Amino acid sequence: MGYTIAGTYVAACNCRLLCPCPVGALPTGPEDQCHGAAVFRIDRGSLDDVDLSGVAFGLMNHFPGAITDGNWKMGVVADDGASDAQVQALGTILSGEAGGPFAEFAPLIGEFTGIDRGKVTMSDTGGSIAGVGDFTFEVLTGPDGSPTTERNTMFGFAPEFRLGKTSGAFSAFGYDAQASYGESAEFEYSSEGEGQTGRA
Repeated sequence: MGYTIAGTYVAACNCRLLCPCPVGALPTGPEDQCHGAAVFRIDRGSLDDVDLSGVAFGLMNHFPGAITDGNWKMGVVADDGASDAQVQALGTILSGEAGGPFAEFAPLIGEFTGIDRGKVTMSDTGGSIAGVGDFTFEVLTGPDGSPTTERNTMFGFAPEFRLGKTSGAFSAFGYDAQASYGESAEFEYSSEGEGQTGRA
């Protein structure tokens, strides 16, 4: 059972700028918790013979404390344009069953609420997840106008990602959150992968 998926993601959470979760520090959202939502667009990829190119999905998280302490709550919304086979393949990958970086995250997840279906969209300037909410993303830049980036973190969806600020609101796991921090990057994950996320 092997997979490769590659594309782009954009994420938001309610931590104050800058979110400390990638370096394992205590979240700066209300009550020292991090509530986040991210949208992933797979430009190319597959699990065995299931083509996942063009599939988008939303990933919601709740970190009740430092990310290294575990007890994460995670949920997924697959775009309603995905087939049953594609949704099943996403579940296999994101649960960690197929190995790769998601298998490394799996021991830290206390509750996985499964996969729902709904409209999921993303662009360079934000994302939207049906039944959860939407947010805009504005990348932070340096004096030369190039994106501000963070790299070589303890945790991250990519080895290097662009930092930004977000606005908007989303609701998951019975909690309403206001977007504040954001990040975005190109990703490539595979069942054989090492160094594809911040957990190198």
